[in-house]
Amino acid sequence: MRTLKLTISYDGTRFVGWQRQAAGESIQGLLEDALARFEGSPVTVHGAGRTDAGVHALGQVASVRVTCSHDVTTLTRALNAQLPEDVRILAVDEAAPDFHARFSATAKTYRYMIRNGPIAMPFERAYVWHLTEPLNVDAMQRAAALLVGTHDFAAFQSVGTDTPGSVRTILRSGIRQPEPSLLSYQVTGEGFLRHMVRALTGTLVEVGRGWREPDSIASLLAGGRRSDAGATAPPRGLFLVSVDYH
Repeated sequence: MRTLKLTISYDGTRFVGWQRQAAGESIQGLLEDALARFEGSPVTVHGAGRTDAGVHALGQVASVRVTCSHDVTTLTRALNAQLPEDVRILAVDEAAPDFHARFSATAKTYRYMIRNGPIAMPFERAYVWHLTEPLNVDAMQRAAALLVGTHDFAAFQSVGTDTPGSVRTILRSGIRQPEPSLLSYQVTGEGFLRHMVRALTGTLVEVGRGWREPDSIASLLAGGRRSDAGATAPPRGLFLVSVDYH
């Protein structure tokens, strides 16, 4: 047996998410079906993050145990030949036998894109949250900085999570403005709760709209409920950027 590390990029618009489900196409399902053709038997692919329907990935990581002897260059080329064009294998690497894409990860980085202006180009409609009213970017930045550290993020956790506890550590959290009307919220953490980044984004947008003060983040981290925080941002603006390992 050999363990492979796959680095994957995908446009999540038309998929039910990363995880294989009873109905609809998933990234995991596509990868498992493609790899099974080389393996000659079913395989299980583990992803670093279970992105939801409509969420994209620039650098998702997956691991799989196989016995096939194809070299990694051949596998990369052959897998891309089988996969749809909105899913690309960026690299296949040999990994240590105990490598696991999810459990070996030390941190993940997500990015949420917001088009803040009167018009969003039709070509970006599946990749941004379009907000027409002006946002106070400085206030959003102050609020985002308060999220750094180890806190209880229960106020930013959707119901139905399958992970124990709600304490997580955020390493970096900040708002950037790559263009005058384009905002990017980027957050790096050791782990995330279900819909956590989208709930954080929705809350930061409420700060930008002036609906809440930046300092309100502190009270949310000190025992707030989900109903106390902002709405969950739409999935289309969210990207899994990268996954870190030791």
